[in-house]
Amino acid sequence: MNSPLIQLLVLAGIAVFLILRLKSVLGTREGFEQPEVQTQPSERRGRPDLEVIEGGPDLDITDHVDEGSDAADALAGMKRLEPSFGVGDFIGGARGAYEMIVMGYENGDLAEIQPFLSEEIYESFVDGVAAREDQGLTIEANFIGVREMRLSNATLDKDTNEAEITIRFVAELTSAVRDKGGDIVEGSLTEIKKQKDTWSFARIMGSDDPNWLLVSTDA
Repeated sequence: MNSPLIQLLVLAGIAVFLILRLKSVLGTREGFEQPEVQTQPSERRGRPDLEVIEGGPDLDITDHVDEGSDAADALAGMKRLEPSFGVGDFIGGARGAYEMIVMGYENGDLAEIQPFLSEEIYESFVDGVAAREDQGLTIEANFIGVREMRLSNATLDKDTNEAEITIRFVAELTSAVRDKGGDIVEGSLTEIKKQKDTWSFARIMGSDDPNWLLVSTDA
């Protein structure tokens, strides 16, 4: 047997040996296998630093009044009587109600706002609008917006479940009073004035009627 043939046989034997050796170490695979995704232990068990700590302050309350204050206790009592009640939601609703009621009174359109007024407040509004009409005066107003709002007090009658929340509003609007001839006798259509009001809204918590009624309008 000549030398080149011997060398070829030796190389072939070495190649076969290496292939068998690699199979024993790596194993064999058929087709496409997705690599196994290793899940981090923190992902499987939940991250301890993200756990909710129970028993802390109710931010829905403490964002608006001091923790431990009488107002905070009253708001907490309202939420116990009516779990769906939210202070933040009430603040948002009060903002819209303020604009609607102010403009309803300015325009003399009380029918739309009557469901949101106590009987006493409604009667005072009727008297005010009637006095203007008797003098032949009309008001032309434009509501620009509420610039500041602050929950200044909250009370809860534990015997009747009547809740009362007081809000301090600071708003901007233009308002002009015209006489019978249409001349402006007070105010301006272009000069923006700042209006400050402290209003109190009341409602029986847990009742079927969802409307809060305006019960006080101190300036």
